[in-house]
Amino acid sequence: MPVSSKTIPVALPLLDEREAAAAKRAIMSGWVTQGPEVAAFEQEFADYVGSKHACAVSSCTTALHLALLAVGVEPGDEVITVSHSFVATVNSVRYCGAKPIFVDIDPDTFNINPKLIENVITPKTRAILCAHQMGMPCDMAAITDIAKKKGVTVVEDAACAIGSEVLWNDSWEKIGKPQGDVACFSFHPRKVITTGDGGMITTNNEEWDNFFRLMRVHGMSIDSSARHQAGSVAFESYLDLGFNYRMTDIQAAIGREQLKRLPEIVTRRRELADRYCKLIDVIPGIIPPSEPSRAQSNWQSYCVRLAEGYDQIRVMQDMLDAGVSTRRGIMCSHREPVYIHKQPWSCGSGPGDCDCQPGSCKNLHESENAQNHSILLPLYNQMTEEEQDHVLQALQFACRA
Repeated sequence: MPVSSKTIPVALPLLDEREAAAAKRAIMSGWVTQGPEVAAFEQEFADYVGSKHACAVSSCTTALHLALLAVGVEPGDEVITVSHSFVATVNSVRYCGAKPIFVDIDPDTFNINPKLIENVITPKTRAILCAHQMGMPCDMAAITDIAKKKGVTVVEDAACAIGSEVLWNDSWEKIGKPQGDVACFSFHPRKVITTGDGGMITTNNEEWDNFFRLMRVHGMSIDSSARHQAGSVAFESYLDLGFNYRMTDIQAAIGREQLKRLPEIVTRRRELADRYCKLIDVIPGIIPPSEPSRAQSNWQSYCVRLAEGYDQIRVMQDMLDAGVSTRRGIMCSHREPVYIHKQPWSCGSGPGDCDCQPGSCKNLHESENAQNHSILLPLYNQMTEEEQDHVLQALQFACRA
């Protein structure tokens, strides 16, 4: 296949003069750190997802850390989660001094398999940390039923899932309402909307929301906005060992504009994903993603599986040579050096840690298979049908017999 003079990216943020004007507004106001734009973004975000509270932070990683601390995760506890996720998911567990217990994924959705959760719950289990992988909602009804029965909390890693929806009590609800106890979002440029970087925590628990707000500013009793608006001299005190996890007003101003565009962004991504699904069937050796009837994805990523016998690296290289960028299937944290050699974890196989060979675990076969045999195709709002056709042509050529 002829080499393209222009490489089609995997992702591309949708930003224009509206976001530039919003950033200028914050800059010219003289208030550029956490302030009124952050407060407005939090309220607008809470209204969008249907949550009582939303707290803006510096990233989804910091959001996950605070969420786990708020629900009571402490050193020596266990948190059930997936290895098949960006390493930040499991890192947030280790930041709390807790031990991640990995369970395998459902190969159809790339999400945690609820059928495997109950078997690894122990007296040390404090929380279930589920990730809505690539924007596809987890089976929240099944997960929350188990959590309620066993008396553990549910934290949602919704880094990729802003705008996704789940069928909940016979009606569609936005991810982040939340369906569990706390949900955490990312605004990294790779996500559906971006603030450059940043995160958001949503919950219906007022006590936890107050905790997030305290801990994101070093445990300071009076935040900068309140001190600035005070009519008399006010001195802050530091109530706990907190963190610098704040979002800036410049970021929040951009986020407010992005949030306004979110419905059209999700609609366009769904159109592109639907077109992929219809056209990809003619390509031998390619298995398109599936969307269960209980979920509506925002299609943050479009991930296809390669049939047995197809070389993932060769397919990706052939596509790159044809001017199409791809990414391999989602990483497995238990295969990364830091978790092979340094950080503790278990696959729930028994009282000790996993005794499988480094980089391979018999209980995480589907996770490893997804990493080894899946690729992410380009999908972004500005994508044209011509570009999408070129992606499919490159994929078909790469999968030639």
